[in-house]
Amino acid sequence: MLEIESTLRNRSGETCKIVYREADPLEQLDGKILQAVHALCFSGDKLVLIYKGENGYWSFPGCGIEPGETYEQAVVREAAEETNMKVLHQKFIGYQDIYEPTRTVRQTRSVCKVEPMGEFVRDPDGDVTKIKLIDPNDLKEYLDWGEIGDHLLERALAFIATR
Repeated sequence: MLEIESTLRNRSGETCKIVYREADPLEQLDGKILQAVHALCFSGDKLVLIYKGENGYWSFPGCGIEPGETYEQAVVREAAEETNMKVLHQKFIGYQDIYEPTRTVRQTRSVCKVEPMGEFVRDPDGDVTKIKLIDPNDLKEYLDWGEIGDHLLERALAFIATR
């Protein structure tokens, strides 16, 4: 099984270990919290990014999984809320465990083909202040998830090439 180890600085400023895997995210959850989703969404050949104005950074669409919701349903909902786009095709590509000091959080990673449902104004929570469709080759100008991000983009582009 593929594993990529890395670190990230969380919102509290703590450096946390991350382990990315390509396996069923519902297996071996013991003590971990399946908390969030992120999706590399493509509209045509452009990659969709969101800007979290309050936090001041670009990211992929995604956020928390609501009670009773599957991670696949969360991706569809988050894409609609944060980009005003409809998911046409979705594929799970991996997950990462983030080892925080008091808990371990699991987040899924998916790739989606999307289409606009209308003009983007803002998401219901007001976190996303703008969206941008970019050439995937320009991703590192907006965000850099290191080796994990490079791998995710490679997998996403392979999926999109078949759609």
